[in-house]
Amino acid sequence: MELTLIQKIAIYALPVVFAITVHEAAHGYIARYFGDTTAESLGRITLNPIKHIDPIGTILVPALLVFSGTGFLFGWAKPVPVDYARLRNPKHDMRWVAAAGPASNFLMAIFWAMVYKLGASMSGDFAMPLSLMGQAGILVNVVLMVLNLLPLPPLDGGRIAVSLMPNHMAYKFAQVERYGFIILLVLMFTGILSKIMMPFIMILLAMFAGIFS
Repeated sequence: MELTLIQKIAIYALPVVFAITVHEAAHGYIARYFGDTTAESLGRITLNPIKHIDPIGTILVPALLVFSGTGFLFGWAKPVPVDYARLRNPKHDMRWVAAAGPASNFLMAIFWAMVYKLGASMSGDFAMPLSLMGQAGILVNVVLMVLNLLPLPPLDGGRIAVSLMPNHMAYKFAQVERYGFIILLVLMFTGILSKIMMPFIMILLAMFAGIFS
């Protein structure tokens, strides 16, 4: 079924916006749990998308990728500020703050899988849109989870890797963060990023299809 531009916007808007914003809110919530209230003081521990939306990263870039039909989704929100020095055990707690984002995407993928299942079991005008939105939600959250678990600072996987390394190695690896976004863009536009991610994405999509089909 070929979707029109308006239909694609309607189907992907909620999954994309909430996949990115809930991801950021989860970082802030876990940071507060471990002692850093920076995000809370700035009003960033909220599910209000307006607080997290980056006009380019949350709306423009994902929209262009969806409508171009590349099959690859990429986006970002305003990063939730975390002062790692204020965590009770900075190096240890960092991994849990970082892991909270991908974990939230996994839980949201489960939610959207249930939405898909609901749509598939219904009849009427809302059945197909609900199923398509469920499929979009699964895809968006799986892609963001896999992307953020890559061991490249400043991605969550990079911060997790830093937290697990001996101090001397962690310090050197953390210096990559200043170049991390550039590296990520180069990997994306050369096609290397999708080749790295696709096997993991396909495994997870197959898992969801097997459980919720």
